[in-house]
Amino acid sequence: MSSTNGVDIDALKEKARVLRRHIVRMTTEAGSGHPSSSMSATEVVTALYFGGFLKFDSANPSLPERDRFILSKGHAVPVLYAAMAEAGYFPVDDLMSLRKLGSPLEGHPNMKRLPGIEASTAHWGKGCR
Repeated sequence: MSSTNGVDIDALKEKARVLRRHIVRMTTEAGSGHPSSSMSATEVVTALYFGGFLKFDSANPSLPERDRFILSKGHAVPVLYAAMAEAGYFPVDDLMSLRKLGSPLEGHPNMKRLPGIEASTAHWGKGCR
């Protein structure tokens, strides 16, 4: 086990691999999305959610004392959904509903549709669906 300041680096590397698998599976199932944007943010999101940096409670996403993480590059939302599922916000199986009609897992983060999303981000220009 490699460790830095009490953080298990090997466990974080494995968690990042799990998030990447989720990203590939959900964007493939959806037939759309931005897997490369999501992959490029995997280490940062993994460290925040699973490295002890971000204070959150998946059972109480509106906890006033929580930290707020805003994914400004909303096209990378599959990485956020993967982290949220692994953190217990919703069942991992729900990841396969990405971009499906009626799913709260939209193509861009939507704070009105999914508890735990702090801001609705990304643009809705040409090429976005």
